[in-house]
Amino acid sequence: MRILHTADIHLGQIIYQHYDRNDEHIHFFRQLENHAKEFTPDILIVSGDIFDVPQPSASCWRLFTETFVRIRKICPELAIVIVAGNHDSASRLQSHSEIWALADTYITGTPPPLNFKEIAGWEEKYILRLPSGYVIMLPYMSTDKTDAAIALQEYVDKENSGNLPVVMTGHLAVTGSDFTGHDTEIGMLRTVDLDKFGNGFDYLALGHIHRPQTLNAPAFTRNEEQVFSAPVARYSGSALHVSCDETYPHSISLVDIDQHRGRVCIKELRIEELRHFYNLPLSKSGFNNEKEALDYLEKFIRDNNSCYIRIKMDKGTDLPSDFNNKVYSMIEDSGRDIRYNPKILWIGEETVNVQESDKETEIAVEELQQMTDPLEFIRLTAERYPSLDLSKLSSAFKEIEDELLVMQEEESVKTKRTRKAE
Repeated sequence: MRILHTADIHLGQIIYQHYDRNDEHIHFFRQLENHAKEFTPDILIVSGDIFDVPQPSASCWRLFTETFVRIRKICPELAIVIVAGNHDSASRLQSHSEIWALADTYITGTPPPLNFKEIAGWEEKYILRLPSGYVIMLPYMSTDKTDAAIALQEYVDKENSGNLPVVMTGHLAVTGSDFTGHDTEIGMLRTVDLDKFGNGFDYLALGHIHRPQTLNAPAFTRNEEQVFSAPVARYSGSALHVSCDETYPHSISLVDIDQHRGRVCIKELRIEELRHFYNLPLSKSGFNNEKEALDYLEKFIRDNNSCYIRIKMDKGTDLPSDFNNKVYSMIEDSGRDIRYNPKILWIGEETVNVQESDKETEIAVEELQQMTDPLEFIRLTAERYPSLDLSKLSSAFKEIEDELLVMQEEESVKTKRTRKAE
C-alpha cells in the first residue's frame, strides 16, 4: 500500500487579522497534485483541519471541491480519505460524505458515539476496504475514545486473512510529541498516550500537531527515506506555516507498507512555501530601540518582495504607541507584499507559569458542536471543574426553569386575550 499523507490545511485562514492565504493554499495544492501524479499512491489521507473555521466561506468550499475533483481526475485509481479536525464542523463535513463517496472520496466527520458497543455494525462507518489494504477512519474526538480505536483494529484483524496493511487516522496530540510552534493555551492541547491506541495498525496517520515528525524516531534530513518496523505513528505536519514560530520545514509524507506487521518506508516530500516567515532581526536577539528597528526594517523591505515578518525587541525597550502604525506605513509605501505580525516578540520577558490544574478546563466550541448527549456535557463539566458545586448549579437551573415556565404561562394568557379581542 502506498499513501500520501497530509493534514492541517486550514483553508480560509485569515492570518494577522487581515491577510488572506488563498494563493498560498493553491500553491500547496499544486504540489500535492504533482506528487499524486508522480508517485501514484493508492490512497491520499488528509488527517483533519481541512478548514480553519467551522463555517468556511463559499470560496473556501469551491477551492476544496475543485482541488480534490482535479486530483481524482489526475489519479482516477486513487482513493481519498478526509477526516474532520477540531477546527472543522464535524456534522457539516459528514453531511457531504455520501455524495463525495461516489467519487471514491471518503469523508468522516462525526466520531463513534459513546455507546458504540450497543450499536450493531457501527464499525462499517469507520472502515474503508481497498484492494491494497484497510483504512480505519477516525476524526477528531472531543473525549478519549481509544477503546473505539482498539475495537476497530480488532474488527479488521478478524477479517484480514490476507495480511494486508492496516492504516488508521487520528487528529489529536500524542503525549511526548514535539509541540514546537504550537500555542498550547489557544489550542487547548490535551494529550493521549500512544500505547492506548493498541498495536493493530501499521501506520497511524496523525494530524493536529504542525511539526512533521515520526514518533519515537530521529528527525529526517531533506529527501531522506527511513524504514521502520510496524506499527509507526507520524504527524505529516501542516500544509503551511501558520505562524512565525513554525520555523521548521513542512512536508507531505509518502508512505509504503509491504504487509501487515511488516516494513513501513517513509519519505518526506518538502513543501516549497510561497511566503517565508521571518523573525527580525535575523542576526541578533532583539532590537534595542525604535530607530534601530525601523532602519533595519527599511533595508529588509527593500531587499525582499514577499514574506511574513515579526519583530523582536529586547525586554524593557520603550516603544511609542504608534510603532506598529509606522511599520504598516513603511510597508504600504514600499508597494511590496510584506505581511506584518503586529504582536511584538519580547526577548527575555518572563513567561507566566500556568499550573497544570488550570490547563484544559474550558470546553472548546468544537466539542460542544459534536455533543449529542446532554450527559456527555454534564460529565465533561464535572471533570473539567472538579471544584464546581453541582447542587448550586442545579438550584440555579431550577430557578431558570421556573422563570421560563412563568414567562410561557404569561405569554399563553396574552395570546388567548388577543384571540378573544379579535
